[in-house]
Amino acid sequence: MRLNRSTDISLRILMLGAVGDDLLTIDHLAESLNVPRHHLAKVVQKLQHMGLLETVRGRNGGVRLAATARDASIGAVVRELEGATEVVDCEGETVCPLSRGCRLRGALRKAQEAFYAALDPLTVGDLTSPPTYQILVNL
Repeated sequence: MRLNRSTDISLRILMLGAVGDDLLTIDHLAESLNVPRHHLAKVVQKLQHMGLLETVRGRNGGVRLAATARDASIGAVVRELEGATEVVDCEGETVCPLSRGCRLRGALRKAQEAFYAALDPLTVGDLTSPPTYQILVNL
């Protein structure tokens, strides 16, 4: 399974936000994480709507991790960010002729859920343990 780019960026933003209480600017995040500013701003907006980031407007504004976000399950975060997509698209532009009787789709759904289940016990705070903590602080 491969996470979409926005999910990857979201997890890195949450990790960076978890190592301090200071406000982080979009420009700082974009530069630190080597992500285009425009794309990062969209991801920040999504995380704010999910209640994981707080935004402060104004000249000295920025974003910071929401108070409860350190305890957020990575599995739950990834599920919400990825949406209801499946590993394979059996009913896309060209419908698979096997879709009505295929056992692969169900097996892949089980594997995808196992992937998420493996992430469920991890929290945002867990992802910032050493040695990652020092790397994040230095960004």
